[in-house]
Amino acid sequence: QVQLAESGGGLVQAGGSLRLSCAASGREFGGYAMGWFRQAPGKEREFIGSIDRNGGLTCYADSVKGRFTITRDAAKNAVFLQMNSLKPEDTGVYYCTAGIYVCRTTMGEYNYWGQGTQVTVSS
Repeated sequence: QVQLAESGGGLVQAGGSLRLSCAASGREFGGYAMGWFRQAPGKEREFIGSIDRNGGLTCYADSVKGRFTITRDAAKNAVFLQMNSLKPEDTGVYYCTAGIYVCRTTMGEYNYWGQGTQVTVSS
């Protein structure tokens, strides 16, 4: 069992940066790939990126590639999403998730979810 809690969301101007954190509880954290999704108002939840168990492999959606970076810290049981050059279309609720395989882009392939943190990018 893994419990996830996101933090670090907020309001930022376009072009700015935010760093989201996802704190994980449970001894099994190290056995999971971790992912980030986001959901904009009125839209479906979409894949942002993921990182493998060892932190050596990452995958990103084309919309964030080159701007967002996912890292994980095994000692802290945490995953991070560094977001740079933010755009208004990055606005949404950001969710941390844990799954078996890295680079999976659909929600059904992940086992555990956090409650989400709101990110709002103003123009």
